Amino acid sequence: MKLLHRLAGILIAFCLMIILFITSVEAVVYWNPGYFQKEYEKYNVLDSLPPITMEDLLTVTDEMMDYLRGDRADLHVETTMDGQEREFFNAREIAHMEDVQGLFLKAILLRRIALGTAVLLMVLLVLSKAPLRRLLPPSLCIGTGLFFGLIALLTLIISTDFSRYFITFHHIFFDNDLWILDPATDMLINIVPEGFFMDTAARIAGLFGGLSLLLFCVCLCLSLKKPVRSH
Repeated sequence: MKLLHRLAGILIAFCLMIILFITSVEAVVYWNPGYFQKEYEKYNVLDSLPPITMEDLLTVTDEMMDYLRGDRADLHVETTMDGQEREFFNAREIAHMEDVQGLFLKAILLRRIALGTAVLLMVLLVLSKAPLRRLLPPSLCIGTGLFFGLIALLTLIISTDFSRYFITFHHIFFDNDLWILDPATDMLINIVPEGFFMDTAARIAGLFGGLSLLLFCVCLCLSLKKPVRSH
């Protein structure tokens, strides 16, 4: 039973790390005011597009991000480019973004499943009268350390050749070639160049790393803290 309790604690840690990772992704791209404008200015994306104002481009971006989260029914976004009203995204881009939306919504679902699993495991530990104060902190330390170690190793590998592993990511998560876009005809690849993804990945890694370290330190402190004995 003690081993099962320990495994349950480690699984809870894994669930918490999944929650932290997906939340870190969401925080960087949704909760970071002005992020897209700063990136657009950094990479001079307006120079790669038909004449469009930054305000209109940011409006298109807001609609795109709403779509990814399921807050918009489709990605047929009208805007003004080169003095003419037109749809910003073409059919190929829209089809690819449908795939991206599916991936994003699955990640949100995974976070809910991880949260539900963590709560269920906690309930089972309570019902089985596990010594939570003695068991949970070290189990969370072990689980957090293992999960973070795997993510850190993966991050280190990806950092050696971001372009290569960026392509590998698309081959793994997409079963078509819609993600292969042409800068001459497709707006999407021009507004989010590879540098944008590198910056975003770095921010996500930094935020996730900080939150993971905080969780680990809290668990470690609780593990090392001696329980107060009554006389």
